[in-house]
Amino acid sequence: MTTVSDPVEATRPRAITTQYTLSRDKILYGGLLALTAIAYLWGLSKNGYANEYYAAAVQAGSKSWKAWFFGSFDSSSFITVDKTPASLWVMGLSGRIFGFNSWSMLVPEALMGVASVGFVYVSVRRWFSANAGLLAGAILALTPVAVLMFRFNNPDALLILLLCAGAWAITRAIDSVQHSARWMILAGSLVGFGFLAKMLQAFLILPAFGIAYLVVGKPKLGKRILHLVLATVSLIVSAGWWVAIVELLPASARPYIGGSQNNSILELTLGYNGLGRLSGNETGSVGGGGGGNGGGGMWGGAAGVQRLFGGEFASQIAWLLPAALLGTVVLVVAAGKAPRTDRKRAFALLWGGWLLGTGLVFSYMQGIIHSYYMIALAPAIGAVIGAAMSVLWKRRTEWLPRAVLAGGILLTAGWSFALLKQTPSWQPWLRWTVLLTGVLGAGLLMLLPELKLHRTAARRAGLFTAAVLTVTALAGPTAYSVATINSAHTGALPSAGPSGAGGMGRMGGMGGGPGGGGMGTPPGQTGTGTGTGTGTGTGRGTGGTGTGTEAGTMRGGGMGGVGGFLGGGGISGVSSELITLLQQRAKGYTWAAAAVTANGAAPMQIASGEPIMAIGGFNGTDPAPSMAEFKELVAQGKIHYFVGSGGGMGGFGGRGGDGTSSEIANWVNQNFKSQTVGGTTVYDLSSGTGA
Repeated sequence: MTTVSDPVEATRPRAITTQYTLSRDKILYGGLLALTAIAYLWGLSKNGYANEYYAAAVQAGSKSWKAWFFGSFDSSSFITVDKTPASLWVMGLSGRIFGFNSWSMLVPEALMGVASVGFVYVSVRRWFSANAGLLAGAILALTPVAVLMFRFNNPDALLILLLCAGAWAITRAIDSVQHSARWMILAGSLVGFGFLAKMLQAFLILPAFGIAYLVVGKPKLGKRILHLVLATVSLIVSAGWWVAIVELLPASARPYIGGSQNNSILELTLGYNGLGRLSGNETGSVGGGGGGNGGGGMWGGAAGVQRLFGGEFASQIAWLLPAALLGTVVLVVAAGKAPRTDRKRAFALLWGGWLLGTGLVFSYMQGIIHSYYMIALAPAIGAVIGAAMSVLWKRRTEWLPRAVLAGGILLTAGWSFALLKQTPSWQPWLRWTVLLTGVLGAGLLMLLPELKLHRTAARRAGLFTAAVLTVTALAGPTAYSVATINSAHTGALPSAGPSGAGGMGRMGGMGGGPGGGGMGTPPGQTGTGTGTGTGTGTGRGTGGTGTGTEAGTMRGGGMGGVGGFLGGGGISGVSSELITLLQQRAKGYTWAAAAVTANGAAPMQIASGEPIMAIGGFNGTDPAPSMAEFKELVAQGKIHYFVGSGGGMGGFGGRGGDGTSSEIANWVNQNFKSQTVGGTTVYDLSSGTGA
């Protein structure tokens, strides 16, 4: 016997005791979660260390509590990653418990995906039906970009879990009378912790959450406003406690804040990772620094509503986006003149607001934006479609709802056909199958209510029609998701789907590596690249050959392609000779070596298990360390080696003033002797004090 609370406080009396039974709905819900877990865990190790930039930080956190707390790139805590560290906390704890490896790092991400599907299901089921919840959860689980990111180590997995949990808490707050304040405080805390996963992106859903509760919540207006204030306070506390600690600590007591130009977490939050993403003014970013240089051409295409429906963005997220927009309209119209607390209206405000608000920001932001960000739209797409389908299906005997549902299916089939046609040589039969099933499903939907069938026959015909509609909606994204599961994904720019679908992140980042005067690349990786900066050269970078076309004048060298410094499979190119060298006498040094850019240092750090100083942070543009600081560290005997590129001196021209990474590289080159170890240029900094 077990005590249970009724899921809807205001409509049914509280149950005292009941016999726990496995109903059809519970079995199907469990099946959904089990199949999602299988899909997300299947062959997970093929992704290796995924994004080695974050993997190195996870490794560091599994060794040092200081590195774990601050989200440091290395266990000696020289510099942090360029994000808040919540996702690293989860993976780092897993590494401490189970040992640092690919599985201990990626399994928590996969389980976050399963939990996210669960929260979407219970949120939709609460107000509509179990079938609607199953459809919503399945859509999230099978969205290609969701399959990709829940099998990856970027911060997005934790962000989505917390936002889905926050939406569920808002749903409970709207339903509740006595305990709505508690649910709102919980929602604020969850979103605030989402900030610690991926900073200001977590706040994109706040207008939808706040408006939904303010308009539809059951308490009186004054109490609803008070509850919103309490939720805001909880959000500030849960998001701000770590920021306050970092800001109040003296710089000498913590690592440098990666991604910032002034060693400030507030600058990182409001600048490069915040408002700069909207305006394009992202000083220190890969291609940013002024008015849209970061995202306009190279990274996200032209701003506008077309962005989400074109290029690789479409193949990641847009399969059911038109249907979700239609579904939002359906929910608003269905609410009509219903009472203020109508659930369809609440759902449209909550989940439709999430979809529209986040989608518009992604469409028009001028800074760097990557296709994998689109996972933030997947929960809302699933929830809105599940709810709208439930509303229309229940009224399918009426001509207008039936016609809208049939039109939505035809729209989805035609759009899926267009997306599948973008990869014409991959499973060409699939697009025609989707189109034909869409036409069949729409025809059956319009015809069946007009036939006078026996009750059993009508029920079977309805189930068959529902199955056809589901196949039409999910066949395309499911096929892309299966292709994603069957492919290895590494590097900083992962992309879902089959080869040729517009991705840059399958085994090897973005093409060629940087030039000989360029970015200080991961050792042992091969590839070529040319650039339109001040220099052109041949460098080592995973992913074969490629051309870097992004303009950018960098002090000390041109860009020369971006594949190498964005990482991707770099650990496989670290020679055993270099690993042995780095590990020799490493315990006598704070850092076994230094290398330009974190992505240049990451493969060496992961392979050797020793802390590597990442000069200039993620892409070499952070002014850390300064020239004077680096010389002092060398004089104190804290850095053993400096690792350059395979064909000569690495050294990315950063924007750090007098202490740029290129100046450090040039100083090392002029004052220390080099040797070639496993095809990599290495300088022994213990061989002299420098000039």
